[in-house]
Amino acid sequence: MVSSDQRRRQLAREKFERQQQRREEARRRTRRLTVVIASALAVVAVIGAGAYVSVGDDDKDKNDAAASASPSATPSETESAAPEPAMKIDKTATYSMSLKTSQGDIAFTMDAAKTPHTTNSFKALADKGYFDSTKCHRLTTEGIFVLQCGDPKGDGTGGPGYTIPDENLTALGKAGSDGTVTFPAGTVAMANTGQPSTGGSQFFLVYKDTKLPPTYTPFGTMDEDGLKTVKKVAEAGVTGGAGDGAPKKTVTVEKAAVDKV
Repeated sequence: MVSSDQRRRQLAREKFERQQQRREEARRRTRRLTVVIASALAVVAVIGAGAYVSVGDDDKDKNDAAASASPSATPSETESAAPEPAMKIDKTATYSMSLKTSQGDIAFTMDAAKTPHTTNSFKALADKGYFDSTKCHRLTTEGIFVLQCGDPKGDGTGGPGYTIPDENLTALGKAGSDGTVTFPAGTVAMANTGQPSTGGSQFFLVYKDTKLPPTYTPFGTMDEDGLKTVKKVAEAGVTGGAGDGAPKKTVTVEKAAVDKV
């Protein structure tokens, strides 16, 4: 017999995975749109320098509407082919990522020996200010208990233009009969599209033990103060009173830094 609490967790996990899948489908639609636009531009270029195309206000409005209706979920085809940052970290070391946020400081450690690609990517992004002035766009308070950050667009669709491989997936043990493992409170893990090795820059902070499939790279552990900060955000709830959405307490990452411990 499945308890109501187990059923809620299952539904929350399924919703989480559906959202990730929708983002992957949006990625594909955006890529197809990019190909169409590129083809159209190529045709215009063939017409020659003597041609002039005039777009009236009505046509412009229609084009703008079409663009807004198409989800700009991911970088373009060209950007998504960008290479992963060159490996520059010490793979034997431990690194600390510190986030100065509008709700308080959050810090977590990363073991480069277990997650070298993830740690190296986060250091490369932090060093160039990628996370600065970004918002933690998603809080989930039912079924799973996470605060999701790392999206420069602030809507769950942004990324750095490249992906990194999954790592450390067996760290939390073997999946149970329900296909999940427990991500303990304090865990920091990579978000993805639901497909293997599709991590980018988005990550989630677990503030309460959460059951999820072992398909999300666990790469960090928050310190005590950081966990308290995230819990306070969670206690305030989600905008509109739902169990999943933007946090009522806006969390803006003012400055992010990664340093070797």
